[in-house]
Amino acid sequence: MSFTTLLYHEIRERLSLRPDAPSPIKVKQNYSDLLPSMLFVTLENFEAQMLYLYEQNYHTLTLPEVMAYYYNDAEIPEKSVLITFDDCYQSLWYYAYPVLKKYNFNAVAFVVTGWLNDEPEPFNQDKSICLTTESLKDMGDVFEYANHTHDFHIRLNPTTNKAMVSSDLEFSEDLDRCNANTLITSPQVFAYTFGLYNDANIALLKEKKFKLAFTSANGTNTREMNPLLLKRTVIPYFMDLPTFKTILNA
Repeated sequence: MSFTTLLYHEIRERLSLRPDAPSPIKVKQNYSDLLPSMLFVTLENFEAQMLYLYEQNYHTLTLPEVMAYYYNDAEIPEKSVLITFDDCYQSLWYYAYPVLKKYNFNAVAFVVTGWLNDEPEPFNQDKSICLTTESLKDMGDVFEYANHTHDFHIRLNPTTNKAMVSSDLEFSEDLDRCNANTLITSPQVFAYTFGLYNDANIALLKEKKFKLAFTSANGTNTREMNPLLLKRTVIPYFMDLPTFKTILNA
């Protein structure tokens, strides 16, 4: 038995989405970057995708179920999918949460705790603004929260992130800072920032007894895979429903 992990970042209404323009991020940490337009999905497409999962009786996995699958030989339903979001931008609250809650779906959000704002800001569809800790806690009936670093979500070049050039001690301390936030409900689960990692990062996660870690490589996850190198399929803005169905049936 295998399962597919879906990776989302941002959601926008179709008329407000500009596929030719990346979105500047606004976070608490002193860090600037642009979120590529391919990491957005339209609200209309997201609703259609979730409706399809519901109508086809897909089981939305929880992280404890995935850990039991890898470490206790537990079975999962034939139609199983893990829904994940990275970075916790405003659309998580305004768009994703209501749709997921409507279908009683489970989902995971990977949190950069150093990015979370102290106070909520007005919804701005022209920027990717992080939510607050309190806003995320209010969505705890749908979302589990896992480690996406505290302030190591920094890209140095297209193939290198901060964790890859930091010492084991520095990376370890950052992981601990993220997990120290009481928001994090799954402290043994990690997602590599930008999907980038090296052998030293994997070894450190294993040493610190992380149970699951997710890349952004496309594909399905089988029981034989390294649970610290699980695949997640990015759902881009241009993906139509037939392609979405193909991913689930791969």
